[in-house]
Amino acid sequence: MACRAVVFAYHDVGVRCLSVLLAHGVEVPLVVTHRDDPGEGAWFASVERLARERDLDVVTPDDALSPELAARVAALAPDFIFSFYYRRMLPGALLRTAGRGVYNMHGSLLPKYRGRAPVNWAVLRGERETGATLHEMVAKPDAGRIVDRMAVPILPDDLAIDVMRKVTVAAEVVLDRALPGLVDGTARLAAQDLAQGGYFGARRPEDGRIDWTQGARQIHDLVRAVAPPYPGAFTMLGTHRLRLLRTRVLEDAPAARPARLRAEGEARLVADCERGGALRILDADLDGHPLSVPSFLERYGREGVRLGENQ
Repeated sequence: MACRAVVFAYHDVGVRCLSVLLAHGVEVPLVVTHRDDPGEGAWFASVERLARERDLDVVTPDDALSPELAARVAALAPDFIFSFYYRRMLPGALLRTAGRGVYNMHGSLLPKYRGRAPVNWAVLRGERETGATLHEMVAKPDAGRIVDRMAVPILPDDLAIDVMRKVTVAAEVVLDRALPGLVDGTARLAAQDLAQGGYFGARRPEDGRIDWTQGARQIHDLVRAVAPPYPGAFTMLGTHRLRLLRTRVLEDAPAARPARLRAEGEARLVADCERGGALRILDADLDGHPLSVPSFLERYGREGVRLGENQ
């Protein structure tokens, strides 16, 4: 395709969408990405590595919003600017440098879950589907006209990482089928009805603290939403930090009872939830060490331990 695009990208979505542009023959004179944070434990592919493998000019600026970078992009006279999971909003000066538009790939079915961590929020709130949306970038976050989008299912026991992988594939498909229309000018963009969705902020590790006054399904959704590679859902047992990494809702659980973690036989750990229902604990760690049924019984005995008392 005879066009030039400057690309701001990060994460698996950035890698796959940059790959789509290159597969379609789009000239990419500059890739802007983030330096990988060694303290973050990145689990996703590297845009910088892909760019260097493809002999593309790539930069990892400390300040991607600087006038100097905007001037450099303007000098390249790109037809398009694309943002694929880049972690910063692009300023107005950049939005005005692309002759044929600036587009972003967002990890939800806009207008739902505008803003940060859309996959995690969708899982946390018990959604049954989410997706990827390619949209026009405007000054307001994730509010521009929609080019195309694709839904993916969220299964009841899917972790956020499972859903993120589906969203990555959806993003690749959406860009692959929408790009020809953007380039030849035939794409039809649809305005968003922002009243049909909401804006969500960033999540912090502390947001994974479990509220044991909630029901089993709500707690299960929190566990799924923040399970590794995210920081994990946690509760305090005295001075010890317990992380629940994988759970399953027990459909035959008793009615509401005091929240308690207990062993059933020698095979499974169960958490009773105050508002009703119970969770089978499939994977957990205590102070960073795997928590097995035998180790739990050795520490807490058959009566188990109350939950929520040390929050």
